[in-house]
Amino acid sequence: MPKAVRLYVAYVDAVNRWVGRIAMYLVFVMMGILFYSTLSKQFTLPALWTLDMAQFVMVAYYLLGGGYSMQLGGHVRMDLLYGGWSDMRKAWFDAFTVLLLIFY
Repeated sequence: MPKAVRLYVAYVDAVNRWVGRIAMYLVFVMMGILFYSTLSKQFTLPALWTLDMAQFVMVAYYLLGGGYSMQLGGHVRMDLLYGGWSDMRKAWFDAFTVLLLIFY
């Protein structure tokens, strides 16, 4: 592999690691928004924006954290079949399922 490609891949991996580690904290942001929603409803001052904002944060968490999870190999797989496959078949299957993850 050419040196320029290796440098590009290393750069993308580093950015992906950085973004993934930041995205981990979006769960706490979402929990805070939902907690605020609960408190505001208890005091009869419901904030209408909280459900939409929590959904947006969840989508950001899913999209930004997905690459980091794939980088670490943390996605759930059907190991009954996947474990016995060759590395090339695993790579093709991973490439196909990434498309399904994106469109989900």
